[in-house]
Amino acid sequence: MSSPGSRAVGPPPDPGLLSLYDRALPEVYGYLLARCGQRALAEDLTAETFLAAVRAEADGGGPTSVGWLIGTARHKLVDHWRRREREQRSLRLLDGGADDAEDPWDARLDALRAQQVLERLTPAQRAALTLRYLDDLPVPRVAALLGRTVHATEALLVRSRIAFRRRYEATDTDTDTDTDTETTEPTGGAT
Repeated sequence: MSSPGSRAVGPPPDPGLLSLYDRALPEVYGYLLARCGQRALAEDLTAETFLAAVRAEADGGGPTSVGWLIGTARHKLVDHWRRREREQRSLRLLDGGADDAEDPWDARLDALRAQQVLERLTPAQRAALTLRYLDDLPVPRVAALLGRTVHATEALLVRSRIAFRRRYEATDTDTDTDTDTETTEPTGGAT
């Protein structure tokens, strides 16, 4: 018989889960703290992770490893970031300010300007910058594709960035009709 106001107590927790908790707590907490950088948030997400483990065990599919808990912690952290971004987006909309990320006009203008500047560079400079920064190739691969040594390619990239920057900044103020004397590059393999 139970007295009025008393609660029924469920079965004691599984000793395997308690053992897993003891082993995994520092790892789960450390994983979260290293990624979010906030102690209180890491503690909250760690608690949510272990609560999910208890629920999973109650449903018959409990965690079997620290890896499962780390994976669950990662999902909790991602869910937190998504929730936070939604809240910030809502606050920006309520504030009356338009979401800057939704207006691609400035990015399009910058891309158009960058494309125009690239077209005014020498073919070697344009190829080097495109392969390295747009195609994200490593310098040795760019060198192989251009038929140059790695050292010569690095030098070409430095000169190309300087020429690009100079012309890009000049398009802010004028039409940049002058040509750089540094931009002439040999087409063959350089030293």
